[in-house]
Parts: sequence; C-alpha cells; structure tokens
Amino acid sequence: MSLDFGTMLFQLGAFLVLMLLVSRFALRPLMNTMEERQNHIESQISEAEKNREEAEKLAAEHREALKQARQEAQEILERAKSQKEREAEKIIQDAHDRAQKMIEEATAEIGREKEKALNDLRAQVGGLSVALASKMIEKELDEKEHSQLMDRYLKQVGELQ
Repeated sequence: MSLDFGTMLFQLGAFLVLMLLVSRFALRPLMNTMEERQNHIESQISEAEKNREEAEKLAAEHREALKQARQEAQEILERAKSQKEREAEKIIQDAHDRAQKMIEEATAEIGREKEKALNDLRAQVGGLSVALASKMIEKELDEKEHSQLMDRYLKQVGELQ
C-alpha cells in the first residue's frame, strides 16, 4: 500500500472543487432558503405576539367598558329610585295638603252653617217672643193658661232645632 501523492493531491483538488461547486450552487441557495424561511417564521411569531398583545389590550378595554357600563346602569337605577321616592313624597305631601285644605273648608262651612242656624233660631225665638208677648198682652192669662202657653212655646222652639 503505497500512498501516491499525485493521486491524493488530485483527489484533494477534486474534493475542493466539488465542495466549492456544491457550496456555490447547492449550499448557498439552500442556506438562503432556510434563512428566508427562518425570517418568515420569526416575523409570523412576532406578528402573532403583536396580535396577542393587541387582543389582550382590546379585552382589557372591553372589560373596562363593561365595568363602566355597569356602574352607569347602577347610577341610573339609583337616580331613578331617588326620583321615585321624591315623587312619592311629593304626592303624599300634596294629598295631605289637599286633605288639610278640605278639612279647613269643611270646618269653615260647618261654622258658617252653625252661625246661620243660630241666627235663624235667634230670629225665630225673637219672633216667637214677640208673638208670645203680644198674645199675653191681648188677654190676661191665668196661671194655667200661662203654663200651657209656655209649654207650646217651648215645644215650637224644640221642633225648630
């Protein structure tokens, strides 16, 4: 077994030329394609990460908007409740005022009717007194007739009440 330097040198040269050709025409395009593929994957990953962050941001905004909408709804309910209570109090107060006014008017009307009845009674009593006096003057009464006349007079006054 002998080593031939010429063959070895030729094989080494052929190997280097073959490596150079493989490197230039196969390895470089393959590496470029792999690098492009890696860049594409990295850009998709970064875009997916960006989309995820954006989605989380939107979800946080939606949660905040929902929270704010619930709070506004609660405030609206509280305002409506307080307004309802104020209106109920106003209605009750108005009804109380009207009832008080009706009581005052009825009391005043009763007082007027009472005064009118008393005035009518006084006028009738006065008239009956005059009539009684005139009858007494017309004839002189004895004790018994005088008693009967007074009873009739009191009976008439009692019927008028």
